[in-house]
Amino acid sequence: MKLIKELYEYRELLKSNVKKEIRGKYKGSFLGVLWSFINPLLMVLVYAIVFPYLMRSTIDNYLVYLITGVIPWTFFTTVMGQGMASVRNNAGIIKKVYFPREILPLSVCVAGLINFLISCVIILVFCLIFNVGFSWHLILLPVIAFLEFLICLGATLFFSAVNVYIKDMEYIVNFVINMLFYGTPILYSITDFNTTSVPHFLLTLVNINPFTHVMTIYRDIFLYHRITGIGSWLYIVFIAILVVAIGLFAFKKLEKGFAEEV
Repeated sequence: MKLIKELYEYRELLKSNVKKEIRGKYKGSFLGVLWSFINPLLMVLVYAIVFPYLMRSTIDNYLVYLITGVIPWTFFTTVMGQGMASVRNNAGIIKKVYFPREILPLSVCVAGLINFLISCVIILVFCLIFNVGFSWHLILLPVIAFLEFLICLGATLFFSAVNVYIKDMEYIVNFVINMLFYGTPILYSITDFNTTSVPHFLLTLVNINPFTHVMTIYRDIFLYHRITGIGSWLYIVFIAILVVAIGLFAFKKLEKGFAEEV
């Protein structure tokens, strides 16, 4: 409750930081915020050309399937990349002024969420172009987006704090994220695998990966127009609460030494 009260008191600082994150990301570039749309489209183009031939995928509407995975994944990786460095990048203000330090990773996550929701326009356009259409299931989009936001927030709180003390943390986490990408059904479907030839423990790892369930929910909303099983929803809610709790606990424990370490 104390943290919520402090965040409310410093809400103007949070707003200005969010605006800075949104405007500053592509500051000085010719296309500016349009890169929020261009980057995922370029990724989809590369994967759509190469991956179906490598995997011989049988997924219907593969481009829509692909973009409903790439854009939510871009949300996660962008927030992680910027959020991990958010404390160290603001060393000057941390040493001079008091404010809730949680504002730094929080502002990155909020800006990332706003950019993601804007980028969802691309998914809707693809749904129109490829005759997938829309359904009332779109009302669930803010719910799963908020749950992914919470996962991102908890992770950035944790790693932005640890990154102050362990300078190599960014490189380690980036490596893990790259591994996680291939352990998440973004480019492929689990049903494409022949379960007799894939080790059981690998399929288990993919199934317990929370982003497997996140991608499933997004695709059910945009592509398949159905409600995902309650088990996936409850699992994501549990993971989101757990990650935020761990992230806040670690951040609070480590923030005492920020001024000396950054």
